[in-house]
Amino acid sequence: MSAKRLIGFIFVLILLSVFGAFGLMSLILLWANANYGLAIILGILLVSIAFVLINPKGYPYRYMIPAMILLFILTIYPMYYTLKTAFTNFGTGHLFTRPQVVQKLLSDYYYIPENPEEYSFSIFVKLEDYKPTDNFIVVFKSLSDDELFIAPKPIAVQKDSEGNILLAESRMFSVKNDRATVNGVTYQLVRSSQDGSILSVSANGERYMYFYSPDDNTTKSNAPFYLSEIRGIWLKNAEFTNPMGQQVRLNPNRLYTDFATSERKYEIKVVTSIESGRAVQKNVVYNKKTGGVLIERDGYFYDIDDKGQEFAVEGYISNIGFKNFMKMFKDPRISGPFVKIFVWTFTWAALSVLFTFTIGLILALVLNDRKLKGTKIYRTLLIIPWAIPAFISVLVWKNGMFNETYGIINRFIVMGLFGAEEPIKWLSDAFWAKVAVLLVNTWLGFPYMMTITLGALQSIPDELYEAASIDGATGFQRFRKITFPLLMIAVAPLLVGSFSFNFNNFVGIYLLTGGGPAIPGSSTPAGATDILISYTYKLAFEGRGQDFGFASAISILIFVIVGGLSWLNFKLSGAFEEVNR
Repeated sequence: MSAKRLIGFIFVLILLSVFGAFGLMSLILLWANANYGLAIILGILLVSIAFVLINPKGYPYRYMIPAMILLFILTIYPMYYTLKTAFTNFGTGHLFTRPQVVQKLLSDYYYIPENPEEYSFSIFVKLEDYKPTDNFIVVFKSLSDDELFIAPKPIAVQKDSEGNILLAESRMFSVKNDRATVNGVTYQLVRSSQDGSILSVSANGERYMYFYSPDDNTTKSNAPFYLSEIRGIWLKNAEFTNPMGQQVRLNPNRLYTDFATSERKYEIKVVTSIESGRAVQKNVVYNKKTGGVLIERDGYFYDIDDKGQEFAVEGYISNIGFKNFMKMFKDPRISGPFVKIFVWTFTWAALSVLFTFTIGLILALVLNDRKLKGTKIYRTLLIIPWAIPAFISVLVWKNGMFNETYGIINRFIVMGLFGAEEPIKWLSDAFWAKVAVLLVNTWLGFPYMMTITLGALQSIPDELYEAASIDGATGFQRFRKITFPLLMIAVAPLLVGSFSFNFNNFVGIYLLTGGGPAIPGSSTPAGATDILISYTYKLAFEGRGQDFGFASAISILIFVIVGGLSWLNFKLSGAFEEVNR
C-alpha cells in the first residue's frame, strides 16, 4: 500500500471512528432521556452503516450511506413518530409526559397558608439617562416586626418556548444597621434626613433609586412601568427564599400588593391499596391544603374544589388505543364534518384532474393541427400559468378576481356585464368557494396537461389516421377509436399521479379559502373547502386547540390512500412487470 493510500485509509478510519463515537454517544443520551423510538432507529442506522463498511459484500452500498442517513432522519423516523402519536392524546392540554407533569405539579403550584408571614415591598431601579430600567432590587419589610430585607433581581430558571419566564428565584438578606451583605456585595440604604424614608440603595458604586411601592401614592405615576416591565415579567412568577428557608411570593389574597410566605400545593406520598388480594404500594400526588389525593383519569390529574366538584389540574400524554381513529366515524360532532371533508377531497381531486385534462386535451388537439399558424406563440402564452409560482397566482385570484367588493369578476362581469344586484360570495359561500378553488386549480393545471398530451399526440403515427380516412371514419370516430385509446396508454399513469398530487394539494386550498367557510356545528376547525391535508394542518396548528394525535391518525389515513394510488400508478404504468423481468 502506497503512502498516499495509507494516509487516505487512516483519515477515513479516523472520520468513521468519530462518526461512530458521536452516534453511540447520541444513542446513549437518547435512551437515557426516554427517547426510545429515536434511539432504536438511530441504532438500526448505525448497525446498517457498520455492516456496509465492514462486510465486503456491502461495498456497492457504501455510496448510499448519505442517502441512508437522510432516509432514516427525514422519512423513517417521521413515519414512526406519526404512527406513535396517532395512538396518543398528544395535543393541547396533553403536551408533556406524566413524569414531567408530576414535576410541574410539585414545583409550579402553591398556595398562601392561613396566617402567613407578610411583607410590604419597595422597588428600587437603576436609571440610565434618567430613565428606569429593569435592573432592580426589592426591599422587603416584615409586617409583623418591621424587619427589613434586601433581595437582588430574581434569576430566571425556567422559561417557556416563547421565552416567557415561568419561574425566577432570588434570596432575601437581612438588613442590619441599614446594611446587608448579598453574595459578598455590601448594600447600603440611603435615608432621607427629614423623615428617614429610604431614598436609594447603593452597592459597589451603583445606585438604585426608589421607584415604586403599592403603599406610596407618590409613586403611582411609575405604576405602568412596574406592572409591565417588573411585575409582568419578573415578579409574577418570582419565588424569594427568606432567611428561614420559607418561600415568599406575591400574595394573590391582597391583590398582589404585598408578599407572603407560601407552600407547595401538591406533594407525593406513598399509599397502600389492596389489589387482587395483595397489598400494593403506590406513589400518589396529593393536595397538601385539603389532604385529598389527585384522581388520574383519561390522561388528566383531577382535584376536588371546595364545593366537591372535580376539576382538571394538568393533563399528560397517554396511550388511548384506536380512539383517534374511531372518533372519525363515531363522534357525531367530528364524523359529520369529517365525512364531508373526506368525500370532498376525492371530489376535488377527481374534478381537478377532469377539468385540467379536458381543457389541456382540447388545446393540445388545436395546437397539434399542422394547418394552424403561430403555434409557438400560442404554446408560449398558454404555458404562462404553469410558469408563474402557484402561490402568487392563487393570491392574485383571491384578491384581484374573487374579492366580493372590488374583484374583477364581480365588479365587471357579474354586476357590470350581467347586471346582477348582488355580488357572488366567492369565498364566504360554501358552493361558490368550491367553484372558486376548482376554477383556480384548473387555471394552474391545464398547461401541464396540455404539454404532456401534446407530446403524446405527436407520437401517434399518421398512418393510422390515413387508414381510418380511407375507411370513411369521421373526425370524431378517429378521435374515439384511435387518438383517445393511444393517448390514454401514455397519459393514464400521469393522470393517476395528478390525482395523487391534487389529493394533497395544500397550497391550492389553504391560500385561496383557508379551507373555509366553516362547517356549522363542527367541534373541530373544519371548513367546506377543506381537504384532508388542510384539515390535518388546522387540527395540528390552528383552531381553539391543537390535536396532534387526531391529526396523526388522519395523516396515516392519507398515507394509506396515497400509497394505494401510488400502487395503482405503478400497476397502470407496467412498472411491476418491468421489475419482475
